[in-house]
Amino acid sequence: QVQLVESGGGLVQAGGSLRLSCAASERTFARYTMGWFGQAPGKEREFVGGLSWSGGSTSYADSVKGRFTISRDNAKNMVYLQMNSLKPEDTAVYYCAARSGIIIRIDQTAYDYWGQGTQVTVSS
Repeated sequence: QVQLVESGGGLVQAGGSLRLSCAASERTFARYTMGWFGQAPGKEREFVGGLSWSGGSTSYADSVKGRFTISRDNAKNMVYLQMNSLKPEDTAVYYCAARSGIIIRIDQTAYDYWGQGTQVTVSS
C-alpha cells in the first residue's frame, strides 16, 4: 500500500511558477511509475504528465509540454512537478498517482494509488 501526499499548491499570477511535491510512504517507491493529473472545476481529471520508475522516460499532455517538468528522487521517495509559465487555464486540483506497471499511462484507471490533491490557482 502506497500513501501519497502532495504539497506546494497555492495562488500564483499568470506567468509565474510553482513546484508541487509528492511524498510517498512506500520503501519500494522506486518500482512505481508515477503520474500527475489535474482536475479543473467542473471537468474530468486529466493526465498532465508521467515518469517512469527510473526517471528516464517522461510523457506530457500537449497543453503543458515545454512548461511543466516531472522529476523524482527515489532516495527520498519524492516526485516533483515543476510548473512554469503558468496560465489561468492551469487552475486545477493536482493529484499525484502511482502505478505498478512500467508503462506511463494517461488513463487514470491505470493508477493504483492516489494522493489527496493540492489546489493550484492561477490568476490573470
